[in-house]
Amino acid sequence: MSSSIFHIQSRDPATAARTGRLELAHGAVETPVFMPVGTQATVKSVHPRELEELGAPIILNNTYHLNLRPGLDVIRHFGSVHRFQQWTRPILTDSGGFQVFSLRGLRKITEDGVHFQSHIDGSRLFLGPETAMEIQGVLASDIAMLFDECPPHGCGRDYAEKSLALTGRWARRCREWIDRHQPLCDNGQLQRHFGIVQGSVFRDLREQAARDLVPLDFDGYAIGGVSVGEAETEMLDAVRWAAPLLPENKPRYVMGVGTPPQLLEMISLGIDMFDCVLPTRVARNGAAFTTGGLINLRNKPFERDERGIDPEGGTASACAGFSRGYIRHLVRAGEILGLRLLTLHNLHFYLTLMRQARTHIEAGTFREFKDDFSARYLARRLTTTTTTISSAQPP
Repeated sequence: MSSSIFHIQSRDPATAARTGRLELAHGAVETPVFMPVGTQATVKSVHPRELEELGAPIILNNTYHLNLRPGLDVIRHFGSVHRFQQWTRPILTDSGGFQVFSLRGLRKITEDGVHFQSHIDGSRLFLGPETAMEIQGVLASDIAMLFDECPPHGCGRDYAEKSLALTGRWARRCREWIDRHQPLCDNGQLQRHFGIVQGSVFRDLREQAARDLVPLDFDGYAIGGVSVGEAETEMLDAVRWAAPLLPENKPRYVMGVGTPPQLLEMISLGIDMFDCVLPTRVARNGAAFTTGGLINLRNKPFERDERGIDPEGGTASACAGFSRGYIRHLVRAGEILGLRLLTLHNLHFYLTLMRQARTHIEAGTFREFKDDFSARYLARRLTTTTTTISSAQPP
């Protein structure tokens, strides 16, 4: 049986939102929390010290990518992925299931696992439940995700049923591997493991997945297979159906989402953890999150705009004093400083949103905060990059 690593600290009286404290090998994490995505052992363009200054308590790395580059021999040489990238706070590693899902034309799913071709050089590779857990054991992350199959959006009922059954069998194999090997972090403390609820857009399959995972007694539970092309209402329904069936005393994590209003809505449903590439990806396309919505600084109206990126909500200290007009110039000129400033700002925006959520949950005013924030954020529908930028993470 897994020991408790999560303690609920306060609840919002009008919603299912709660604050908590997640105790991990490399430190404590206050929830709700947003995890910046550092797929290849780096959050793109950001120094680890800058992440600490922004207040990021935990980041995400990816098993699939780190297994390909630099490879496990290099990670073993350095001792752990923490030591490799000089990050001293907690790390969660995604199992690689979503990346394999993205390689639909280069993969073959079997009972053992997934045979696929590397997106780098086309070499033939294999990833299955035991290998995914073994790789994450070498990475020595604080939290390792189970290996699962992420069914594609629009798949039929028959496919979703078979996919969920396979994911369930893989979960049991992961549980057996964990019990047999008891992987440790680089400081000798236990690595923790989260199960993943799948089931596509079918309510009974989502509920079945949650019920089947709970007896396996993982340290936390994620809801996966969302933000893969379905409508927002379907995404929220998947969370709404599964979350109440997951253990109250364990962290709940929705993988790969989302926009600021979506995160607040999911917090109101009892979700504690999130990751998403949107803050860094839209920054590389010249866009910034603000309290008035997402703005595209490539657009002409910002050319002479003397205001800061988000006059109402503030920004990262590194961005202070720089005008929208100047940052627009940097972006259009292809200067690296432009994308770095926008990346730092967007990460600051997401991390600040989580701090605000925790404050309002503790004060019992979260529903009012959520409704007011979302109304202001969605009030203006500017022409932005959101129509072309997905929150899904590419290989």
